[in-house]
Amino acid sequence: MEKKPFVSREKLEEIASVIPTPFHIYDEAGLRRNIRDVKKAFAWNKGFREYFAVKAEPNPVILSILKEEGCGCDCSSLTELMMAKAIGCTGELTMFSSNDTPPQEYVYANDMGAIINLDDFTMVDKFEKAVGKFPKTMCCRYNPGGIFKVSNDIMDNPGDAKYGMTTDQLFRAFWILKEKGVENFGIHSFLVSNAVTNNYYPMLAKLLFELAVALKKEVGVHISFINLSGGIGIPYRPGQEPNDIFAIGEGVRKAYEDVLVPAGMGDVALYTEMGRYVTGPFGALVTRAINEKHIMKEYIGVDACAVNLMRPAMYGAYHHITVMGKEDAPLTNLYDITGSLCENNDKFAIDRMLPKIDMGDLLYIHDTGAHGFAMGYNYNGKLKSAEVLLHEDGSFDMIRRAETPADYFATFSNLPVYEKLMAEASK
Repeated sequence: MEKKPFVSREKLEEIASVIPTPFHIYDEAGLRRNIRDVKKAFAWNKGFREYFAVKAEPNPVILSILKEEGCGCDCSSLTELMMAKAIGCTGELTMFSSNDTPPQEYVYANDMGAIINLDDFTMVDKFEKAVGKFPKTMCCRYNPGGIFKVSNDIMDNPGDAKYGMTTDQLFRAFWILKEKGVENFGIHSFLVSNAVTNNYYPMLAKLLFELAVALKKEVGVHISFINLSGGIGIPYRPGQEPNDIFAIGEGVRKAYEDVLVPAGMGDVALYTEMGRYVTGPFGALVTRAINEKHIMKEYIGVDACAVNLMRPAMYGAYHHITVMGKEDAPLTNLYDITGSLCENNDKFAIDRMLPKIDMGDLLYIHDTGAHGFAMGYNYNGKLKSAEVLLHEDGSFDMIRRAETPADYFATFSNLPVYEKLMAEASK
């Protein structure tokens, strides 16, 4: 798969004249097109709904676009629940999938009518003590343990993951919830992150469908939905074959008809909570080359840093880089592309062959539409960047302003030094 920016250098320079770099930019047209394909791929299931993983891109404008396209919100914290509520995602439009959950967050989620997904068996009792009464619909998160393989490839190791209940715990939880008056049950499981294979969802679906049949038979519960969670990945590197969402949907359909339909469970709704697949390719970090350094290696310093995109520093993750205006230029120079943090891992690329970069060039860092801005932080007192939405007609809006020093200092408001800091920030 060839990596091409969804926006021209001229348009980026126009935006940068109004909104200084660095900034994250999102392609509204591509995002809408992609989520419509997801819905088409699973249209065979009448109850299908995508609950977008808010953690991937927690911006109410993006969430509102997805809500317009029929999506709900998958939330994992109080502030994510608040954001979902603010855009009108209440009731069954919100799934609350959290772990190590504070009791007050269960209360808030229950009050807004969200579907509660219990991560741990101990949370059955804690939820009841916090809320007082179980709603009619509840979900539990499942961890089968062991190693999850697709063909002969090890995809991940659920046995080392902190999420979900064991098989025995899940059955016990369903027995208790049934006795407490719960009428509709859901199963949720997340086993793999960024799976670039069409086989992951169908294999997970078969596992969960068989589990649902066993739960219905042995516990006598009504399974109303099965949530395949996220994990569908994107091709970060050029040449990687992308997932085919229609092949994935068809694979899940076959498993559904092979397992659930013969068991008289052809009414089970399917949910997903993709983040990366939905928005990842439709966001980019735009930054400008501002320094160059020639020592043992050749370095290009940009005005962004790991505060703006943490994945390369945190995971060694690859993000493709396009030097805008030099898309067809030969790759003649070996660079490390760095930010300004006092950490040696603050690098967007290491030993990357790129065209010759001149000071002032715009660099377009691909695939930051999920877990890009969202993972930002403030180490070294660095400030988070703006977010920009590019509309199909070429117009654009700033959907989050860049942080200012005043924002950074605001939480010191109870200290004597606060007024001095704010006075300095206002200069």
